[in-house]
Amino acid sequence: MPELSIGSALAAARGRIPASEARMFLCRLLGIGAAQVAAYPERGLSTEQSSHYAAWVERRGAGEPMAYILGEREFYGRRFKVSPAVLIPRPETELIVDLVRERIGSRGAPRILDLGTGSGALAVTLALEIPEARVTAVDLSPAALAVAHGNAASLGAEVRFIESDWFAAVDATGFDFIVSNPPYIADEDPHLNIGDVRFEPRTALASGPAGLDDLRRIVREAPAFLAPGGWLLMEHGYDQAAMVRDLLVSSGFQEVASALDLAGIERTSYGCRP
Repeated sequence: MPELSIGSALAAARGRIPASEARMFLCRLLGIGAAQVAAYPERGLSTEQSSHYAAWVERRGAGEPMAYILGEREFYGRRFKVSPAVLIPRPETELIVDLVRERIGSRGAPRILDLGTGSGALAVTLALEIPEARVTAVDLSPAALAVAHGNAASLGAEVRFIESDWFAAVDATGFDFIVSNPPYIADEDPHLNIGDVRFEPRTALASGPAGLDDLRRIVREAPAFLAPGGWLLMEHGYDQAAMVRDLLVSSGFQEVASALDLAGIERTSYGCRP
């Protein structure tokens, strides 16, 4: 791969990937900001940098998510390492953190359980935003837990991790909060074959014919692990809020409601154990 300049690198990517993403690659490779990329088109890339850049453009042009190529994604103002073993953290999931913080009340050291932790974004963020919290996070995938462990260590969060199929290996009860961003897409949903989702782990996305299998299981089993007055909060699909509220009511939860994400979509539903 011949050495490139910033200007020629941007030109080479034109028509293959968005210009903003090409600039992001250059910022990462050169350790500079977007303003410097714009100001110094003549600046050269080394042979190694040129090769990395070409490979990244090729991968992105084939549809691979930026987060997997760069190996990280921001969540709640922090950078989390990600890999194809985990779902890419999304801004709408930050809503769960906000809802938990609103409900801490007088709980001095809340016990929090994160089901299907993936990258650890929720568990680590909650541990850092609520320093007195005692956070446990579970995932069925050892590869995902390795990513989550790494994020907790690099960000300085104290989180207990357990390999578990939802509640199966959870050895404690009396949690004040159970949170989850579980799989909630229908198995045959065509969106599973479009865009970034194609590259993410299917087990973190799809959940039965209606996308409700894992949500049903969590709602059914959660009361046994919640303290009286404890909350269950779950992310779900854009059109599933009413169904999830029904599940919560049927399982005896009170104060059942749904919260809107920044796009105005009912994205998280929750209820309190009486």
